[in-house]
Amino acid sequence: MQLLQTILQEVKVLNTKGSLDVPVAAITFDSRQVREGVAFVATRGVQADGHDYLPQAVAAKAVAVICEELPAELAPDITYVVVQNSAEALGKMASAFYGHPSRKLQLIGVTGTNGKTTSVTLLHKLFRELGYHVGLLSTVQNQIDETVIPATHTTPDAVKLNELLAQMVQAGCTHCFMEVSSHAMVQQRVAGLTFAGGVFTNITHDHLDYHGTFDEYIKAKKSFFDMLPKSAFALVNADDKRGPVMVQNTSASVHYFALRKIVDFKGRIIDNTLQGLHLEVNGQEIWCKLIGAFNAYNLLGAYGVAVLLGEDEVEALTVLSALDSAAGRFDYIVSATQVTGIVDYAHTPDALENVLQTIGEIRNPTQKVITLVGCGGNRDAAKRPIMADIACRFSDKVILTSDNPRFEEPQAILAEMQKGVKPLDYKKTLSVLDRREAIKTACMLAEPNDIILVAGKGHETYQEVKGVRYPFDDKQVLRETLEQLGK
Repeated sequence: MQLLQTILQEVKVLNTKGSLDVPVAAITFDSRQVREGVAFVATRGVQADGHDYLPQAVAAKAVAVICEELPAELAPDITYVVVQNSAEALGKMASAFYGHPSRKLQLIGVTGTNGKTTSVTLLHKLFRELGYHVGLLSTVQNQIDETVIPATHTTPDAVKLNELLAQMVQAGCTHCFMEVSSHAMVQQRVAGLTFAGGVFTNITHDHLDYHGTFDEYIKAKKSFFDMLPKSAFALVNADDKRGPVMVQNTSASVHYFALRKIVDFKGRIIDNTLQGLHLEVNGQEIWCKLIGAFNAYNLLGAYGVAVLLGEDEVEALTVLSALDSAAGRFDYIVSATQVTGIVDYAHTPDALENVLQTIGEIRNPTQKVITLVGCGGNRDAAKRPIMADIACRFSDKVILTSDNPRFEEPQAILAEMQKGVKPLDYKKTLSVLDRREAIKTACMLAEPNDIILVAGKGHETYQEVKGVRYPFDDKQVLRETLEQLGK
C-alpha cells in the first residue's frame, strides 16, 4: 500500500481533481482488474483506448483515475489525475509503487532485431556461473535464479515488469538481463526503469506492421539508448551500419564489439563447424558450443557486458565457452542415419539468411539442405515473399507451410510467400499447408547426412490458430517423425 502522492512523484502532473493523499493497493491499466483501492491508468493502445473504460473503472470503485483527458462527468469520491502521457506515467508509477527495484540491481537491456534472446540467455547463464543471483526477462521465459516464470511478451507490461524486478530484488538478485523490444519502447513499458547498460545487436526488416516504416522502427530502437543515464554503458555492434546511429544522442559511455572492425571487443572466427565455433576474442583463443557467425556476435556482446560490469576477462571467456544457446536457437538433433534436423526461431528475412548461410558454411558439398518455413499471421506481410526467396536461394529443397496463422487464413499467407519464389525455383519448392505434414514431407525427402531446417517458431510449443493455441513443438515433431520413418 502506497500513497498516491508518493507514486506520482516522478510523473509530470498537469491537473488534479480530489485528494492525492489516498492509499493505493495496486495499479492497473486493465479496467477488468479494478477493485476497491486500485488506481486505474487509462493508456491508449493500438486496439483499445483506456479512456473508453473510465466508467467501468469508476463503477468498480477505483481509488484514482490517471488519464490524459478528464471525462465529462466526475465521480465525487474518486481522485482524477491528468498527465501528458498515460503510458509513461504508468511506467513511472509502477516503478515507484514497487520501490524502484531497477535501482537496486544491475539492469542490462538488450535490443535489436535478432540475437536478443540468445544474448540475455547467455548473460543469465554466465553470471550465474560466476556466482551471482540473477534475473532474466526474455521471449522464451522469465527467471528469478532457477525459478522459471512463463513469458507472454518479449518485454512484459510496466506493472508486471516492476513486479518481477521487485521479486528479483527480494530474492537477492544483483543483476537482471532483459530483452527490450521496439514495441516496449513505443508503448513506454520501460519508462521509469534505471538501466546500468544497454546492448544493440543489429537491426533489419521486422515489425513494419506495427511501426509503419523502417525509419520509425529504427527510431523506436534508438529511443532506448536515448533514455540511458550517464552512469550507464551502451555496447553496440559496430559491424551493423546503424550501430553508431543508435548512440548519437546517448548520455551513456559508448563501447563497440565487432568481427570486422578494430574495436573495444574484437572477435575473429577461426573455424565454424556443426560442433561449434573456434574464436579469437581480444587476442585470446576459445572454442564455443554455439554455431555460426551470428552467434559469434552474441558471444562478443555477452563478453563485452561482463567486462564492462567489472568481471575478469579470462574467466568470462572460459565460462562462455562452455555455454549452450537459448532453446529454439539453432537447436539441432542428429538422427540414426545422420540426418541433421535444425530448429530455429528465424522469423525475419535477416535471421533466416543468417541461419542458412551458417548451414552453408558448415555443410559438406554432398549434403542437401531442405528448408521448411512459414510466416506468422497478423504480422508484417511485406517480409513473406522475401522469406520464401531467401529459403530458395540457400536451399536445395524448400517447403512453404503454415506458422502461427493467428486470425489470417493460412492459404492466403502461403500465397503471399509464393510470390517470392522465382520461376527457376518452382521445381524445388513445395507448399504443404499442414505444418506436421510439411515436417513429415521434409523428413521423407531427406537422405542420410542431409540437413533439415525447420524455421520460424523455435522454442514455441504451440501453433496459434483463430485465437486458440494448439500444442505443437517443432523439435519434438521433427525427432518423432525421423524415428518413425527410420531416418
